Amino acid sequence: MIRIGDVALPDFPLLLAPMEDVSDPPFRRLCKQHGADLMYSEFISSEGLIRDAMKSKQKLDIFDYERPVGIQIFGGDEEAMALSAKIVATVNPDIVDINFGCPVKKVVCKGAGAGVLKDIDLMVRLTKAVVESTTLPVTVKTRLGWDDNSINIDEVAERLQDVGIKALTIHGRTRAQMYKGEADWEPIARVKNNPRITMPIFGNGDIDSPEKALEYKNKYGLDGIMIGRAAIGYPWIFNEIKHYFATGEHLPAPTIEDRVEAARNHLTWAMDWKGERLGVVETRRHYTNYFKGIPHFKEYRQRMVTKDDPADVFAALDEVLDKFSVQV
Repeated sequence: MIRIGDVALPDFPLLLAPMEDVSDPPFRRLCKQHGADLMYSEFISSEGLIRDAMKSKQKLDIFDYERPVGIQIFGGDEEAMALSAKIVATVNPDIVDINFGCPVKKVVCKGAGAGVLKDIDLMVRLTKAVVESTTLPVTVKTRLGWDDNSINIDEVAERLQDVGIKALTIHGRTRAQMYKGEADWEPIARVKNNPRITMPIFGNGDIDSPEKALEYKNKYGLDGIMIGRAAIGYPWIFNEIKHYFATGEHLPAPTIEDRVEAARNHLTWAMDWKGERLGVVETRRHYTNYFKGIPHFKEYRQRMVTKDDPADVFAALDEVLDKFSVQV
């Protein structure tokens, strides 16, 4: 069993990565349903929380069926991070996570996310401020370093553990790489094998199949894996990996019925949570992935991503079921 403070997880848990505009409650609910062991919210601006910004506040929504669940915050100011951690605690998540890994320019330019990788002392101060402002376990997600000439994850891991974080997730790329090239898990394994490190170390980057998950589990000896982009439109990946770990065999691929059910549920839950208009619009980005690999699907996808009336989208899904259920 893996422990993050008082949070108990199974051996070698599978984590859902916090992804902006993706890891909202409807998406998390699907991933939980299909085997995710620990999930994180979309990242939330500490400044936005303090200003009471509506979008930031909405990201604090969590539900009991998701647990254990963490809320992720980011920012570059110690006082703001400490105060936002106190605000986060009011909704009673299981974990507070700090984002020191987001490579997006609008975040980095504010001295937050991966922008903090240039200043380890600041990273430590920000982390310490959060740890000291909450009784919840604090975790961190970060990258190897700013670029290939400044891979500092070994020092970062030790110093963040020293100020009290309870787990560390490392994405095996630098900020300069963004999401290009291949993730390097060797430095992550080096952190795990450091005798000074006692907290769980999770790896992130490029896990997109049960085979790769098992290969990396055996090769790098980490405490668990965080999965991001491979889960978008494909929440089945978590149970597929678990089944492969247990049996060495693949679960059957999701049927057209499974895919339609997931898309229907996603749209329904999105409308329940954020209202009909936003629910319809913000679920559109997922349909291509739900139905990836199905030939002659363009006409239906086009309808799903252009129709504003949910009844029209559900009708398109019904037609997909009728047309493709025999073929897939």
